[in-house]
Amino acid sequence: MDLGAEEFEQNLPFLQELVQEADFVGLDIEFTGLRSSLSGPQQISLFDLPSEWYLKTRQSVQQFTICQIGLSVFSTIEGEFNKYVAHSYNFFLFPTTFGILDSEFSFQASSVQFLNQYGFNYNKFLKNGIPYMNEEQEKKIKHNILTGNWRVRSSLDKDQIKVVIDEVTRWLDLAEEGDRMTLPGIAGFQAFEVQLVLRQALPNIWTMLKDQGVVVKKVSRQHRWYLENASCDRASCWKEQILLSARGFSVFFQMLVKAQKPLVGHNMMMDLLHLHEKFFRPLPESYDQFKQNIHDLFPVLIDTKNVTKDIWKELHFPRVSNLSEVYEVLSSNLNPTKNSGPVIVHASKCEKYAQNKCPHEAAYDAFLCGSVLLKVAHLLLQRVHSSGPMPEPSFPQYLDVLAPYVNQVNLIRAGVPKINFSGPDYPSIRPPILILTVRRWPGASEQQVYREFQNLCKFDVRRLTRSQFLLLTNKFKDARSILKEYRCHPTLQVSLYRYWRHSPNINCVLQVCGVVATWALLAFLLGRSRS
Repeated sequence: MDLGAEEFEQNLPFLQELVQEADFVGLDIEFTGLRSSLSGPQQISLFDLPSEWYLKTRQSVQQFTICQIGLSVFSTIEGEFNKYVAHSYNFFLFPTTFGILDSEFSFQASSVQFLNQYGFNYNKFLKNGIPYMNEEQEKKIKHNILTGNWRVRSSLDKDQIKVVIDEVTRWLDLAEEGDRMTLPGIAGFQAFEVQLVLRQALPNIWTMLKDQGVVVKKVSRQHRWYLENASCDRASCWKEQILLSARGFSVFFQMLVKAQKPLVGHNMMMDLLHLHEKFFRPLPESYDQFKQNIHDLFPVLIDTKNVTKDIWKELHFPRVSNLSEVYEVLSSNLNPTKNSGPVIVHASKCEKYAQNKCPHEAAYDAFLCGSVLLKVAHLLLQRVHSSGPMPEPSFPQYLDVLAPYVNQVNLIRAGVPKINFSGPDYPSIRPPILILTVRRWPGASEQQVYREFQNLCKFDVRRLTRSQFLLLTNKFKDARSILKEYRCHPTLQVSLYRYWRHSPNINCVLQVCGVVATWALLAFLLGRSRS
């Protein structure tokens, strides 16, 4: 089900109830861009420590924005054996433009082309996107609204507001007391904004927000005074309603945080960065603070990429390259628990994916995340009880077998393969670093070295000295292949990197110590010869 600003406000109470009763929530996010085109040392690399990777990626997250969030809310069906219902929703988002808020963000051509290829509705994103803001932005706009110090800056600009006032004024000249007119196509916090402006400009009207738009009614001044002092329509109440509408999806985000349900994604690191930046607070400079904040917001994270990557070879499944392929394998006869695993059905009004595959549509991918989680958890539960009868599966039992993977989020291209959000990061299990010594190739650059090896395998390259380069890959077989291939190469010597042997800093210290020791020995010998 696709939700823009109008549909979101109508469905918000139901969504809150849905999340509160859920077992877990699947998540996927689409962005206007993934990573800035940084060059040189700003590019992410297998050499990066997690903190270095975070600081580089933080810049990209600040540059791009979210255009679609997909949530698939999974709940056990009461009275049914191991059966789940999934409510899947696409939320089209657009940053709040109200008062002092006017965000800037970039589009990346490749990301736009990619989403367009899969039928992304840019019209809904740009024209009917749900507003949102983080806590820092909310504090600013709340102060301005509640103190009355706010001004119009939305998709309805001052000229449009003037047109609305002129239209209502012309109608008033011919209307009688009690007559009504409707201003269609105005919704959300803009509807509150228009009503406030009209009430301030015209003393003999009253306004109401209805499904069809803003309704204007001609009233006497006495009746106007009575309506203004009604408890349900005081200015303070109005300002709170404006703030609620302007916060938009951030209201639901806070409901999601409060519910404390397990959050499930696939390769979800970028998703978490954007959730923090767009709905919580600007990303901190401290990597450790970021980890702590995310853990406080979502105490139970499960990354299906991390889980499946760990067990895939062990189960002798064919290689896969994306979430859809993972789902297909687990749904096929290759899965020994296909017929005994959990049954997943789509909720009414959310049946789009029952027959249709919609890869890279956020809600569809969120549904796949949740489905993969249940299928993998069932596999793991069966392995635990392989020697005896398996108990009747339940989601708490699934969480128990998934415990080793909780809060372990996959990390692409960094010095460690995953981030641990509930403790220290695990040490690297990458292949060893190789050192390349170049002979008879003056002025060799990192790019030239990269091109030398790219046809054989992919390495990240980092210069060590004028004639030495470090090589790092994430595949052990590639490291072995290069060592074998270049064992007797006349100009390129490749060996294992040893810090105590190859580090320029260590070599410098050893040279200084050698010089000092030589002078000390010389001074000692000269002193003895004189005596």
